[in-house]
Amino acid sequence: ITGRRKERLQKLKAEIEKIENSGVHLLSFDVRDQSAVESALASLPENWRNIDVLINNAGLARGKSFLDAGEADDWNEMIDTNVKGLLYVTRAVLPFLKKSKAGHIINIGSIAGTEVYPGGNVYCASKHAVNALSKALRIELLKDAIRVSQIRPGLADTEFSVVRYHGDADKAAQVYKGFEALNAKDIARVALFILESPAHVCINDIEVTPTAQANAYLLNKTE
Repeated sequence: ITGRRKERLQKLKAEIEKIENSGVHLLSFDVRDQSAVESALASLPENWRNIDVLINNAGLARGKSFLDAGEADDWNEMIDTNVKGLLYVTRAVLPFLKKSKAGHIINIGSIAGTEVYPGGNVYCASKHAVNALSKALRIELLKDAIRVSQIRPGLADTEFSVVRYHGDADKAAQVYKGFEALNAKDIARVALFILESPAHVCINDIEVTPTAQANAYLLNKTE
């Protein structure tokens, strides 16, 4: 398991080991840092190098301004995380996946990867890039029998909106009021469904939304 916040990883490691009675190896790094990504993957002990599955889950939105009011720092963080981070990690893991003979990459994209909404400009562009990269990888890795899937969630009640609104928890909470949003476990179930498919089946793309959401900008709230 990987992530920026080591204390969270350590807590999750303990939980998994208790429930699953299996070992967990953690790597703490920021996907935006190319050298950190490469060093982390190079540091894997020999018995942790048999990698079958990569889930590219790192991603965020920053701000929801129209382009002329956007902040360059926000743009850079989204592009560096959502696009470059996926590139750095995927390239570093591919040598392991190619040895697997059963490799599978799952990219967590977004409904914003095929639609655009007001104020979503750069975030939507970054997720369009994830969509394009998923398609490109599927073509390029065909000869290696590495499956490439993409999950594109709609509104999911995670830290997403808190991060988007720079820590404003009240503003973030309003995003999910009046309907039942997706949650992280919903997306994990979709990932498991993909991974449990027979070896001759590649589920290329799944878009999943709350029942109350029709597309990137149409939502039915009861209050």
